[in-house]
Amino acid sequence: MKAKVLKSKIANRLKRKRRIRAKISGCASLPRVSVFRSNRYLSVQAIDDATATTLCALNSKAIAQKANKEGAAALGAAFAATLKTANISEIVFDRNGYQYHGVIAAFGDALRANEIKF
Repeated sequence: MKAKVLKSKIANRLKRKRRIRAKISGCASLPRVSVFRSNRYLSVQAIDDATATTLCALNSKAIAQKANKEGAAALGAAFAATLKTANISEIVFDRNGYQYHGVIAAFGDALRANEIKF
């Protein structure tokens, strides 16, 4: 991919991210779950925006999974268990500018399947 095209793709995702973040926010009782997707791994964290702290975090490298749909489903199940131990049953989902499709959708469906509401 040419450098100019890659730059514009990243810039467009960041614009979408800023537009989404202007509308959503998390608190201690209803944290924002942010997803970061790279080519190799997925990383998720539950964030309390009121105090700017991370309540819990997990990445696919820690559970030996890759950034595919199966890995996202496994990460979603593991993260749901982590959220339940922190007594969190409802979240605000931040897709971080990515389309709710493929890996991101598989992660979200795994959270819903494990009784996390958003």
